[in-house]
Amino acid sequence: MKGNVLVIIVILTAVAVIAFNRLQAVMDRFAKSKGEILQSFYHDFSHIKLENIPWVSVLCGSCVLYICYYLYYKLFTPLDLVKDLSDVGYATNSGSEGRSKREVANHVRRLRKIGDIPPVYPNGWFALMEAHRLKKGEIEHVVALGENFAVFRDENGSAHAVDAYCSHMGANLAVGGRVIGDCIECPFHGWRFRGDDGKCTHIPYCEKVPDRAKVKSWPVLERSGHIFVWYHAEGVEPTWLPPEIDEVESGHWVYKGRNQYFVNTHIQDIPENGADQMHLAQVHGPCILSGVDLRYMYSKLWEFAKHNWQAEWQPLPEPNTHIACLELGHKLSILDRKLPGLEMRVNARQIGPGLVYLEFQAACFYGVYIQTLTPIEPLVQKLTHTLFASRWMPMPVASAFLLGEAYQVERDIMIWNNKKFENKPLLVKSRADERIARYRRWFSQFYSENSPRLSLHKEGLDW
Repeated sequence: MKGNVLVIIVILTAVAVIAFNRLQAVMDRFAKSKGEILQSFYHDFSHIKLENIPWVSVLCGSCVLYICYYLYYKLFTPLDLVKDLSDVGYATNSGSEGRSKREVANHVRRLRKIGDIPPVYPNGWFALMEAHRLKKGEIEHVVALGENFAVFRDENGSAHAVDAYCSHMGANLAVGGRVIGDCIECPFHGWRFRGDDGKCTHIPYCEKVPDRAKVKSWPVLERSGHIFVWYHAEGVEPTWLPPEIDEVESGHWVYKGRNQYFVNTHIQDIPENGADQMHLAQVHGPCILSGVDLRYMYSKLWEFAKHNWQAEWQPLPEPNTHIACLELGHKLSILDRKLPGLEMRVNARQIGPGLVYLEFQAACFYGVYIQTLTPIEPLVQKLTHTLFASRWMPMPVASAFLLGEAYQVERDIMIWNNKKFENKPLLVKSRADERIARYRRWFSQFYSENSPRLSLHKEGLDW
């Protein structure tokens, strides 16, 4: 993107310099008729030669404009860090020479043992997309949870999610479809389906619409800056709702950016880290400046700095058994001395299988990371962290918070991408391992009798 911007800036600057050099001549002829002025413009620009262009002025002007653009981009626009499944978490070695990152990722996926995994799509609320990315009248095709959704915002501003494929002839409603009122119109034959219930309300060539003419409409909730869909293998209606974050809903905390990853693992592995206290020192203890590659992060260059963590995880009682809480404390030590002012407190709430609120306090800054986790495929998860904080938090500070969190997550991704799911782990007699057992019992509530399981003969493993 930045390369394209630079090219555009150079071209526009060159045009501007040329136009400025010709402006005086045009002004001298301003008294002439309009036709003569247009003719003089044509004559001036048609006789321009490359050797006559003041390239020094073009270069200097381009540099100034690009620096202004870069500073604006860094200082005033939210960070949007999005990485593909093959970008993070795979170790290259001598056996992978000549392979692209994507080929390495697919090689690992094919050869890795999967293990005896639980159902791949648990029941609960899952984020389909960020709410601000769907404007009125827009439609997005979203693949998640083994389904294809047509997500659209009607002319009244309400978001809807329906099955993407028209029940008439199977056209994809999200590819070429239109929003008409509170309906989505099929691009193939013009059938219109209401977002609230999926009922067909209009067929251009039929006076009476059959009762059976409908598509499935999914329960949708717009909250905390995201559009969520309710998924339940038994077709059960929502039994709970994600709580509101007052500061986000009121606008006191505003959008400050996001990071997004695609992770090659079972969905249960990712939130399980919240209950796994002992991995914090091992994976997240080494200084963040030592990098994200687990093979090299124990660098002697950075061993004088260390991250110190304290964590306590526990599920909530009725009626909030779908929520578990984590209290997390962080301190940075240099030469075994903890630095004041760099402490961070995080109060996290895991709400169902696919949503975590991580409200933090660090120095004078307050905010929340909203972690959403959505299965794109049985063993591919879309993991997103969206930051909301006070509008007075400088954008470079917000970006630093997001990047710091992203570096720690990328270390976890290297574990997740290469691990086998151990259905019956060898747990020792300790408080730490007892927490993992409690977590797995808690998470099992989100599976039901018909929760889908992985079928290797049906699901391809290439990304």
